[in-house]
Amino acid sequence: MSMTISFNELRRIKNSLPDGSTHRIADELNLPVDTVRNYFGGHNYDFGGSVGVHLEPGADGGIVVLDDPTILEKALLILSEVRELDSLK
Repeated sequence: MSMTISFNELRRIKNSLPDGSTHRIADELNLPVDTVRNYFGGHNYDFGGSVGVHLEPGADGGIVVLDDPTILEKALLILSEVRELDSLK
């Protein structure tokens, strides 16, 4: 099922991830790390593939339609883990 998000929100999520998260997502989904980076706005198609991200110009950096939100869901899971750990401190 596709999902729509603003480009700036997608980048905010990516930038909020702790170090190593891109590699963790790639490992857990058995994807090249550059494919995960491309999902979040990177452009390295020599080593990573396209993952069904469609950009449309507009407010807040434009609109991103994600054909498959699995990578985003993994990123949000990591952020929730970080918040849970922070709340235990």
